Amino acid sequence: MKNKLIVVTGGAGFIGSHIAETLARDNDVVVIDNLYSGRIENVPENVKFINADVRDFEAIADVIREADYVFHEAAQISVDESVRNPVFTEEVNVIGTVNILMALAEGNGKLIFASSAAVYGDNPNLPLKESETPSPISPYGVTKLAGEHYCRVFYEIYGVPTVVLRYFNVYGPRQSSAYAGVISIFMRNAIKNKPLTIFGDGKQTRDFIYVKDVVEANLLVAKKKKAEGEVFNVATGKETTVLELALKIIDLSGASSSIVFAPPRPGDIRRSVADISKLRKLGFSPKYTLEEGLKETFGWFKNEWKYF
Repeated sequence: MKNKLIVVTGGAGFIGSHIAETLARDNDVVVIDNLYSGRIENVPENVKFINADVRDFEAIADVIREADYVFHEAAQISVDESVRNPVFTEEVNVIGTVNILMALAEGNGKLIFASSAAVYGDNPNLPLKESETPSPISPYGVTKLAGEHYCRVFYEIYGVPTVVLRYFNVYGPRQSSAYAGVISIFMRNAIKNKPLTIFGDGKQTRDFIYVKDVVEANLLVAKKKKAEGEVFNVATGKETTVLELALKIIDLSGASSSIVFAPPRPGDIRRSVADISKLRKLGFSPKYTLEEGLKETFGWFKNEWKYF
């Protein structure tokens, strides 16, 4: 992909900034972010930055109409916050997505929409396939599913090319302290030799994927015409227990941290792993093992004390 006008919403955030950084090497990239959870330090120097909210159609419509591709990463991503404030989450995640789709309907660009494994809910039919009936168990999951439906409707009715990517547990550099996943929490504590707290018995599993592999998945589906109108899991297809993860991080960091077990958190699912055969058929293959991704991530956290 070269010499294209690309918009990355949420480009000051964790995943969005990695997408913007990669694409800015050969394209004109515009980042739209209101810095609610993103950081201006994450925005690459060689991109244009627009401080705007995706809920404000007039503020974002012109640049999106002109875009060749829009990578829509902007979202209220906290499940806990979605429970506390479902209306705000609805406004950002649903109205924001509709605004982008409406602007694209007036232009010629393609949308790659960041959805989430949260749409599946607590589904025991593992590994999870895209054909499973969604059953979200949080307002956040509901809003992501609504966004998926809007993508489908705008593709079918308005002819807007859309691709939906259901991210599983993404980790890597720049994952913010406010919305940290378990890996970044464990790493922060390990650096300080603090205990790593596991909620439950540690045998719960997740499908962890390194952020650079997520970027590659985004670029792949953007270039593939046959991906349009489709939904894809973005993961590794491998289960890792939280206890295994904690031990790997202690070993990697050389920390003297202990592991502490706490009561399970309400609503936590027991197991999660994706079937990624559909994305593999497009040519996707995760390049990073968990150990390789953890090593790169830990190297970044060690040097970024300002995040703690």
